[in-house]
Amino acid sequence: MLPRVILHNALSVDGRMDWVTPDLGQFYDLASRFAEDATLVGSNTVLTAMGDADEEEASLPTEEGSSDTRPLLVIPDSRGRVRNWQYLRKQPYWRAAVALCSRSTPEEYLRYLREQHVDCITTGDDHADLRTALEELNARYGVKTVRADCGGTLNGALLRAGLVDEISILIDPILIGGNAPRYLFQAPDLTSAEGVIRLKLAHVEKLKADTLWLRYEIVRSQPSAGSESGQARR
Repeated sequence: MLPRVILHNALSVDGRMDWVTPDLGQFYDLASRFAEDATLVGSNTVLTAMGDADEEEASLPTEEGSSDTRPLLVIPDSRGRVRNWQYLRKQPYWRAAVALCSRSTPEEYLRYLREQHVDCITTGDDHADLRTALEELNARYGVKTVRADCGGTLNGALLRAGLVDEISILIDPILIGGNAPRYLFQAPDLTSAEGVIRLKLAHVEKLKADTLWLRYEIVRSQPSAGSESGQARR
């Protein structure tokens, strides 16, 4: 079964994600209302936010208990770039970490994950197959709700694959402009109107400092024959 997937991001009025500095307390307080079972974070986002945080020499075994209600941290990383898993697991936000890899992921990296006691879901050939990975998260861990906290590329892969159920965005009252593609939704250009994703407004709320919180449900269309599953490009 596929879990419910919610994209939660902060944007400028013109849809940019860079130079936006949301109130993080407010941002994550709103996010907590989703009661996510897993937080999906792109590897680029992790590398940008966490940098080269030092690993501990001794790896930490997985310590999951039935009373631990914190979400899983899930990172698509077919290329094996994230090397600070112990630092991430020591953060108080998640109970355990899971890497999404593919059959092209270097064996050296898979061995490293085992040594670090980081679970791994392997799907897809060149990139992690997001649909299959989400189904496995549900089957293996009982994940029913996923909050995606990531950039435009992974958002785009999820949206193009029809895996998103809700869009939650905080609109900061700023304009940024520019030509760099740093938007909520990055994906190849459409060749027809069939790929347009339609939304239904579910909630609108004015927050402090003239920030708007908008929540949209994805309007589902009938699946077409031969539709492709999503592949993570992180």
